[in-house]
Amino acid sequence: MRTTELPTAADQRRLPVPALLALATAVFITALTETLPAGVLPAMSADLGVSESAAGQSVTIYAIGTAATAIPLTAATAGWPRKRLLLSAMAGFAAANTVTAVSTSYPLTMAARFVAGVAAGLAWALLAGYARRLAPVPLQGKAIAIAMTGAPLALSLGVPAGTFLGKLLGWWVAFLIMTVLAVGVIAWIAAAVPDHPGQGRAERTPVLRALAVPGVVPVLFTTFVFVLAHTVLYTYIAPFLDRLGMGGSTDAVLLAFGIASLVGIWFTGAHIHRRLRTLTVASTLLVAAAAGVLAVTAGSPLLVHVAAVLWGLGWGGIPTLLQTAVGDAGAEHADAAQAMLVTLWNAAMASGGVVGGLLLDRFGSDTFPWTVLALMVPVLAVVTAARRHGFPAERATR
Repeated sequence: MRTTELPTAADQRRLPVPALLALATAVFITALTETLPAGVLPAMSADLGVSESAAGQSVTIYAIGTAATAIPLTAATAGWPRKRLLLSAMAGFAAANTVTAVSTSYPLTMAARFVAGVAAGLAWALLAGYARRLAPVPLQGKAIAIAMTGAPLALSLGVPAGTFLGKLLGWWVAFLIMTVLAVGVIAWIAAAVPDHPGQGRAERTPVLRALAVPGVVPVLFTTFVFVLAHTVLYTYIAPFLDRLGMGGSTDAVLLAFGIASLVGIWFTGAHIHRRLRTLTVASTLLVAAAAGVLAVTAGSPLLVHVAAVLWGLGWGGIPTLLQTAVGDAGAEHADAAQAMLVTLWNAAMASGGVVGGLLLDRFGSDTFPWTVLALMVPVLAVVTAARRHGFPAERATR
């Protein structure tokens, strides 16, 4: 007969770091799989025999796959053990990236990217909640922050490294390396991450019922508008910098953004348990300040880099803040609320690409900072108003 040991007081003060780092690697794979085509687009389009804009739709189809399937798949797999579900998502990435690497057919590549987006829908809806369950309540914010570190690492280090390898060895090599990473993290998760049961039938509720829980809607609104604003500028940062005469500095600006994002997520992880509301307001103001600087920069390289740092500091902690907020607000419906957040996050990314493209074609890249600044106004209003539910002044400690 097997007995279960009760956690000691020391256990309640410790984080399961190996397990959380495995989840962070899974986040890294998820985020890098989404953004990697942007770094290898010319060579990828040439080998597939399509234009760069057509090859760029490999990012859009990924976001569509995530947005279209996150809610229904989360509902359909609610009863699955969490570990098996996460392993299935990582296996999906391994398969999709392998097909992307070896495919010479544009339709097949797009199908593989859609499958990768479906895997991402499962992973994003699962990872924050998984990290949360691995930690005692006072350390849950830090646990999510550690797991989410994979996202800014993918943007700041993964994409430049993938671009370099793509130029050196071929774009398809970068995707094969992603397959190797996925296989490695499957083994890591299997060895180091504890399992958690899915929901029994009696515990399950329709996904959309989480919308009726106070605080969920403000967090979801903030998610959509914040990510929309960020994506409009991030997706088209190259033409924006080119207009300023800084087209050759795109890598340096994004590196400054990425390093500042890491600082932002570290600071968020250290203070989120007591300061979730304050940090969300501060992140909104930092991104607004960055947009303001870019709007009046007049091509000053120093001011552009300052703006990139402010932008990264504000953006770095946002995934952790919003996923923690929706998890707190959703409570018993946390997985359903996370699925809706993932859906809106990816819908905002797809919308940001479309909106940014329309703005670029019709009005020019000068409009990007002003658009971001305008979108931050309703975000700040909603976060400020959601004092009791959504972004409370104090988080529950138990």
